Amino acid sequence: MPTVASASSTAASTSPSVETIANPGTQIPDLEAIGALCRERGLLYVVDNTITSPALFRPKSVGAGLVVNSLTKTIAGHGAALGGAVTDTGLFDWSAYPNISPSYRGLDARQQGLQQIRKKGLRDMGATLSPEQAHRISLGAETLALRVAQTSATALALARFLQGHQAVGAVHYPMLESHPQHTLALRHFKVGSWLLGFELREGIDMPAALNRLRLPIKATGLGDNRTLVIPVAPTIYWEMGPVVRAEMGIADGLVRVSVGLEPADELIEDFDRALGS
Repeated sequence: MPTVASASSTAASTSPSVETIANPGTQIPDLEAIGALCRERGLLYVVDNTITSPALFRPKSVGAGLVVNSLTKTIAGHGAALGGAVTDTGLFDWSAYPNISPSYRGLDARQQGLQQIRKKGLRDMGATLSPEQAHRISLGAETLALRVAQTSATALALARFLQGHQAVGAVHYPMLESHPQHTLALRHFKVGSWLLGFELREGIDMPAALNRLRLPIKATGLGDNRTLVIPVAPTIYWEMGPVVRAEMGIADGLVRVSVGLEPADELIEDFDRALGS
């Protein structure tokens, strides 16, 4: 097994990156074990915390060196501003990272990584928020904890309802006892967040069923104040083809739901009517 010193040369090309909850299947990686492995081998551990957000999970607790959040989604909540954030947790030793430009080596080692990310992002992609975008995101962030608590509670109620519906063959939500990584979810997260997926049984006309929904918006966004639904296979995973989708566990009847702030009983009633009682 490589030591930390011998593994440092691989860090330039090997920076493990994971989502806290995978989109759209809601699988949960063993975040703690991955962090321990990265620490042992001197690798930069990057965690995408967009779905859980800082309200539910702090990736620093599992050893993440960098944390990525889409500000457009959960943190802002309204889908009306474009932004993202990269946070350096201070756990990674940038002095051992070989891919830092010599221009930044004169800085304190704790600043080298984030300064290089800032500079390259600004120079190559114009990565800076306008005052209006920043203002909208900051307003949304004020209600983050309240929104995440409500959308998570509604998502769990909807998941439990769908689990018992005759038109549904499977439901994917971390806080369901049937979820393969339910134990991990309980260990890491306060609640299950707003993302869930469900698979319609064979023979159900998916476009017709989704078009009967009145409250959710048929859209590809995530983490919005409004509930958003999208059929996965014919849209965001269409280019991969049926073979790759099957290998990834993406069923043809999989529907992704980003649960919003609508009352849980009204949302359940709408799904019940659309799917056929």
